[in-house]
Amino acid sequence: MGRTSRVALAALAATANAASNATSLADVCTVANVQAALPANGIILGIELIPSAVTASALYNATSGMGSTTTTTYCNVTITYTHTGKGDSVLVKYAFPSPDDFEKRFYASYGAVGGATSTGYDAFDYSYDEVVLYGNGTINWDATYMFGYQALGEMTIVGKALTTGFYGLYTDTKIYTYYEGCSDGGREGMSQVQRFGAEYDGAITGAPAFRFAQQQVHHVFSSMVEQTLDYYPPPCELAKIVNATITACDPLDGRTDGVVSRSDLCMLNFNLSSIIGESYYCAAKNSTSLGFGFSKRAEGSTTSYQPAQNGTVSAEGVAVAQTIYDGLHDSNGNRVYLSWQIAAELSDADTVYDSTTGTWELSIPSTGGEYVTKFIQLLELDNLSNLDNVTYDTLVDWMQIGMVRYLDSLQTTLPDLTTFQSTGGKLLHYHGESDPSIPAASSVHYWQSVRSIMYANQSSDESLAALQEWYQFYLIPGAAHCGTNSLQPGPYPEDNMATMIDWVENGVQPSRLNATVSSGTYEGEVQQLCQWPTRPLWSGNSSTFDCVNDTASIDSWTYTFSAFKLPVY
Repeated sequence: MGRTSRVALAALAATANAASNATSLADVCTVANVQAALPANGIILGIELIPSAVTASALYNATSGMGSTTTTTYCNVTITYTHTGKGDSVLVKYAFPSPDDFEKRFYASYGAVGGATSTGYDAFDYSYDEVVLYGNGTINWDATYMFGYQALGEMTIVGKALTTGFYGLYTDTKIYTYYEGCSDGGREGMSQVQRFGAEYDGAITGAPAFRFAQQQVHHVFSSMVEQTLDYYPPPCELAKIVNATITACDPLDGRTDGVVSRSDLCMLNFNLSSIIGESYYCAAKNSTSLGFGFSKRAEGSTTSYQPAQNGTVSAEGVAVAQTIYDGLHDSNGNRVYLSWQIAAELSDADTVYDSTTGTWELSIPSTGGEYVTKFIQLLELDNLSNLDNVTYDTLVDWMQIGMVRYLDSLQTTLPDLTTFQSTGGKLLHYHGESDPSIPAASSVHYWQSVRSIMYANQSSDESLAALQEWYQFYLIPGAAHCGTNSLQPGPYPEDNMATMIDWVENGVQPSRLNATVSSGTYEGEVQQLCQWPTRPLWSGNSSTFDCVNDTASIDSWTYTFSAFKLPVY
């Protein structure tokens, strides 16, 4: 029987008097207590809990792995439920701290998630892309909807009720509920804000992988550019173009620190052609490509040998880079989608070396190729084998098919967040400005969509002030995908949850976001990031930057996708 997994940590940190009758973890971490704490069947419509399947075990001083030395003590609980009338089986894990450490908070974090019928999947061991099809031509819609939003929402609804009973709290006890995740975890967070808004007090979403059809097909775009221009640049040439761009655009923000804090000024003022003729050299190495990215492992990733590379930047190489940064347009010149900010790495454009011919050849990222084969063509193939007979217009068609087919499951771009806003929810949304996987402008576009839908009849100043009371967006200068950037030693926010808790529980509305520089000349410096739409600008020898309104720069982040008749939020 298929299963769905979702891991939740049901509270953190320390406070006393959490449970009325329990004094230790051993008192509450029992199967009997968990069974008694389960909400009665019929209370949560459509979900039937199975008390006989409950497990509970205390873990003391456990580490989280991945090199962390931090230890936690908690009750590891698993519950199982079925959807009424379906005969499926959904497995959920929760981690409950000891009563002395419970702060009346429920914390949900992202991970592999998916839906299950008897032919569904175990998301502990399988990633969603492995089970999206029952077979060629047949979509596993149960898994798709569960992965899209349903499993996480159900985990939270069940988990909040379970938490109340587990600690013996009064039914009207307030339990603050928070979500935090990045990449597809960011998309999952947005799915909850959009569809389960009343369940969450605060959500922190980083670089959300929403607008799924456009985002995934966009991973094929760089390869399409190379094939269309008939030039397959050595990876070292592209790396030189990126690094030279960083060097040239670094001081445009007012401080030379190795970070392009104003990619908009770079786009408006820097000409990539000025790099033509500059020399490059890279030593031989083995290179590993990105996989599809739905699971903790890199599904579909490949490793290839790259020989030593040396040469000079060519006009053809610059044309490839410029076309990629300009973004996808159809054959009539209509804009199809946005692209990565200038100075972001061009990882999707990396070519592969053919030792038999001594040439660099096309390497289609499986991140996009598998989406096309499995989600669009509905074939059990891990990647496109080639781009024969494919044009820019073909990419538009793939995006259109994916957008319509998965509009109510994976697109995750509903802009009306009234339920979340009206019930007091707070949304902290951030994105690395030099993200090489999910374009930073993708997040800007969604923020603009929410503002235009939620406050259509207000002035610019009124709508901005109203939105900032509950939804704030921050671009992180120089940052990559959900983390720091090895090419740009910029800041990265490390205490977002503390900021969110202060906002939700104490009413302290942030105006800027703390971020710490972890490397380079300014290592250890704490910067206060500018809240969008203001942009950072250093002046003189100041140790801090100002947050300025720059209409031309903001306009450079604004897109209309005229290739589609449907609105693209």
